[in-house]
Amino acid sequence: MTAPDSVAESLADSLSRLVSPTTRNSATTDSQGAGDLQESPIRPGSALTVAECRTIFEAQSTSRHLDLTARRMQAAGRGYYTIGSSGHEANAAVAAALRPTDPALLHYRSGGFYVRRCWQHPGIDPVADVLAGVAASADEPISGGRHKVFGRHEVAVIPQTSTIASHLPRAVGVAFAIERARKLGVTSAWPSDAIAVASAGDASMNHSTAVGAINAACWCRYSGLPMPLLVLCEDNGLGISVRTPSGWIAAAYSTRPGLAYFSADGADCAAVFDAASAAADHVRRKRAPAFLHLSTVRFYGHAGSDVEAAYRSQAEIAADAARDPILGTARLLIEAGAATAEDLAKEFTAIGEQVAAAARPAMTSPPLRTRAEVVAPLAPRRPESVAAQVVSAERSGAVGSMLTVAQSINQALRDEMARRPEMVLFGEDVARKGGVYGVTRGLQATFGRGRVFDTLLDEQTVLGLALGCAVTGLLPVPEIQYLAYLHNAEDQLRGEAASLQFFSRGRYRNPMVVRIAGYGYQKGFGGHFHNDNSLAVLRDIPGLVIASPSRADDAAAMLRTALAAAWTDGTVCAFMEPIALYHTRDLYDEGDSGWLAPYPAPDQHVPVGSARTYGDGGDLTILTFGNGVPMSLRAARILTGEGVACRVVDLRWLAPLPIDDLMREASASDRVLVVDETRHAGGVGEGIVTALVEHGFTGSIARVASADSFVPLGAAANLVLVGEDDILAAARDLARR
Repeated sequence: MTAPDSVAESLADSLSRLVSPTTRNSATTDSQGAGDLQESPIRPGSALTVAECRTIFEAQSTSRHLDLTARRMQAAGRGYYTIGSSGHEANAAVAAALRPTDPALLHYRSGGFYVRRCWQHPGIDPVADVLAGVAASADEPISGGRHKVFGRHEVAVIPQTSTIASHLPRAVGVAFAIERARKLGVTSAWPSDAIAVASAGDASMNHSTAVGAINAACWCRYSGLPMPLLVLCEDNGLGISVRTPSGWIAAAYSTRPGLAYFSADGADCAAVFDAASAAADHVRRKRAPAFLHLSTVRFYGHAGSDVEAAYRSQAEIAADAARDPILGTARLLIEAGAATAEDLAKEFTAIGEQVAAAARPAMTSPPLRTRAEVVAPLAPRRPESVAAQVVSAERSGAVGSMLTVAQSINQALRDEMARRPEMVLFGEDVARKGGVYGVTRGLQATFGRGRVFDTLLDEQTVLGLALGCAVTGLLPVPEIQYLAYLHNAEDQLRGEAASLQFFSRGRYRNPMVVRIAGYGYQKGFGGHFHNDNSLAVLRDIPGLVIASPSRADDAAAMLRTALAAAWTDGTVCAFMEPIALYHTRDLYDEGDSGWLAPYPAPDQHVPVGSARTYGDGGDLTILTFGNGVPMSLRAARILTGEGVACRVVDLRWLAPLPIDDLMREASASDRVLVVDETRHAGGVGEGIVTALVEHGFTGSIARVASADSFVPLGAAANLVLVGEDDILAAARDLARR
């Protein structure tokens, strides 16, 4: 790219040389008062006023200079982000057509939108915000230097990072939740007549995430559900260097049932404003989704490191320059008699000087300096507050004396929904059917279709709805029918749910408990997709809490904790429910009812990171979880008969691990056997062993884990899953050491 100063000078020169042969008659202009002119249409038939057009010109110019200044900052060694909005500044007119209370999820080329939106709220300086983000300054107001994002709680801009449409499922969820919160009478983060807007590029519209999200929006509307969503596609024809075929976006999205289509030339500010106004009005009045397609250009490559001359001809680049949206807005003002070319050139230059001046303090602002500073907003923990909220619980309805895991979860959900009007439960088959295993049976009949409902069969949409509900003010409990199905949509947890508090310093949160039926050992209905035993994709998500109850009383108490932590701290929790133990009644012998448990009192909970110990044997400590708990208890009874006194520790929480409890129980025997039903490579056991060693355990350690294999159908599953014989063999070998 040419030096930023030269680019700015060239654009200022182009502005100064603009001449319009269609300038309004000066006599007409002179006969109007200055105020009348400011409120008159920028051109006949347009709703865009002269005054707003001038403001949009200022926002566009500000956004352009922010891009150029970011590159100067990079050259000076204190700028770390150069993906800009240059050529896309028409989105400033979209912001002007919306309300500052309409929640906006913006992609990285929405600088013009962000500037214009911030100006709708007194006291916010978008220039300082953006430059602090470019400088990775700890003083940056939304992410605190963790990423350069467009985000402000005061103007309803929800921060996104370098999104490839991953924010669109959440946008669908926000639109859904606006209406659902109103229906339930729950306080919402947004006005009841708000609409959600999400921007993305043309390349992103080909991503399965975008296709799925828009499909979900259309599905909802086709099903009669309100869906006040505006999708803004800024189509510059390029995905870095990969071209989008001409006409493809219009062909793909202009004829979708239930999706109103609007379009405009991004170089024509008035056309963009009018199209955006019409689209927003459609969405707001009809509570139905719309697609706003803007044809734009992209200047200066994808980012600072991109040399677009390597894949674009000079003729193409020159043709784009002629469609500069700043020049287009300037022409409108000149034709309206509202400004001269010289005035606008001077204004553009003056804005550049102001932005450059604002960069100086940004480049000397403090960066994040310690690890503690960086991770502070990631996963706040306030166990006392969580415990206090659990204590306030009340039981809903009669409860049996001894329950299975499935019955206990059902009762806990019933109790929590009775006391939490903001709680909603949804997923595939959870409503009338009550879930594949009956865990949610009867809940829709009790709490209604507004709070317990089925979704379309798309895990990405399930999690996206949860994300939108969470940020709007509801407490979502989505269900993923099987662990293997989560992998279709895991990025909604990794890239969206777990990261939002981190990138907003806690100003936005994703309180949710994702119920996931999983693990192996299911008999009669198995195979890989119903017996998945891999948690690796969850265990490395920063801040994500993984709960893994194995027995009925723990399942209820831990679910209470997870919900309280979500509501109190914004915790995102994956609640792993062992399918094979849902309806298990016996432990040692048929008919002994040894795996049933009483329903815990309403004030009982299990703090995050707290284990449970069975027995007090001093010869061997078995550390395990999930299905490993009853298997290890049966093995321990046999070992005790052989003279090996055991204790079995149920981890209960797999992230964060209960380190203090593990170290205490491991030290009691000085011999530790880790029983891990997940896989040998990447399994939970690796983390347990590492934690023991890192925290100073010097005794003997052995580990048994399932094979590094998918789980096959039928009895062959037993060949790859950990069995009781494996536990006994490893324990006997360890006891002999």
